[in-house]
Amino acid sequence: MAKPASTFALDIWYFAALKSDVKTGKLIRVEIAGEPITLGRKKDGKLFALRDICPHRAAPFSAGRIVDDAVECPYHGWKFSADTGACTEIPALCEGNDMQTDKIKVRHFPAREQGNLIWVYIASDKRFAGAPDIEPPHFNMAGTPPRMRDSLVLNCHVDHAVIGLMDPAHGPFVHKQWWWRSAKSMHEKAKKFEPRELGFAMAAHSPSSNSFAYKLLGGKPITEITFRLPGIRTEEIKVGKRTLLSFTAVTPIDENRTEITQVFFTDMPLLKLLTPILKIGARKFLRQDGHMVDLQQMGLKYDPTLMLIEDADTQAKWYHRIKKEWAASRSEKRPFVNPVKAKTLRWRS
Repeated sequence: MAKPASTFALDIWYFAALKSDVKTGKLIRVEIAGEPITLGRKKDGKLFALRDICPHRAAPFSAGRIVDDAVECPYHGWKFSADTGACTEIPALCEGNDMQTDKIKVRHFPAREQGNLIWVYIASDKRFAGAPDIEPPHFNMAGTPPRMRDSLVLNCHVDHAVIGLMDPAHGPFVHKQWWWRSAKSMHEKAKKFEPRELGFAMAAHSPSSNSFAYKLLGGKPITEITFRLPGIRTEEIKVGKRTLLSFTAVTPIDENRTEITQVFFTDMPLLKLLTPILKIGARKFLRQDGHMVDLQQMGLKYDPTLMLIEDADTQAKWYHRIKKEWAASRSEKRPFVNPVKAKTLRWRS
C-alpha cells in the first residue's frame, strides 16, 4: 500500500527555536512535521540540524555531544559530520577495515538564523541536500532581544491550530476577562485584507475600541496582522516611532500534536517595565486556547463534517487554499500564485 501523502506544508521553512535556545557546543532536540531533529552549534557558532536518529541503533544524537565539528552518538560513539550528515568515524572498527563509513549518512536539514529566530527547512524529498530556493521570513524587530516567550503543545493537527489562531470570532467566548473583551462588548467589525507573500494581512488599522489591552500602549496605536504559510502570525503595533511585534509560530510536531510559540519583541519602554504583568496575561490567553482545543477533540474524534461560514471563517478558507496552492506549485515546479484577493470582511466580535 502506498504511503499517504503528508498533511503538512513541505519545501518550506518552519520556526524551530530561539537563538538563545541553541548554545555553542550543545545539542537540543525538536520535532517538526514528524521529523526528529537535533539542533546544535559548532565551535565557530555555525548552526546545523541533523535527523535525531543514529542509523546504527536508533539512539538520539541530541543525547550525545559535539566533537571536532561532528555529532557523536551516545550509544557507540559513531560520529557524523555536522555539515553534511556523513559518518566520519566508527570507533568499533579495527585497523585495516575497509568499510566506507562516509557512505553512511543521516538526513541533514538546512538551518538558518534570522535575528533571534531559528528556522529549519523541511523538504518533501528526504534526500534533499542542496540550498533551498526560498528564504525564511524576515522580521526587523526580531533582531531585538525578546521580551516575552511562551509555548504550549496543543493536542491537535496543525490545521486546527492554525485556524484557531486566525479565528476572529472566538475571543469574547474563549478569552473572557475584563482587560480584554467580553460577549457584552461585541459589535460589528469591518477589516480590509490584502494578499501578502505566502499569505495575507489585515491591513494597518486602529485596534478595536473594545480591546482594553491596546489602551495600555498610549497614543494612537496602529496595528497590522499578517499570516503566512506554514503557520506564522505576526501583529505589528506601532505607536509613533515605537513598535511592538507579537510573533506567533504554529509548528506541527506530528499528526496529532502541534506546538504554538509566542514571542514579543519591542522597543517600547513602558512594555519593558510591564513585562512581568504581561507575561501572566499572555500565558493565560494561550492556555485558554489549549483548553478549547482539548474540548474540540471530544467532537473531532468522531470525524464530523465541519462548517466554515462567511466572513468570520474566510481566513480559514484562505489558509486551506494557500496550503493547497503551495503544494501544487511545488509539485508542478511553477511559481506560487496567491489565491487571496483583496477584500473587506465583516463579522461580530
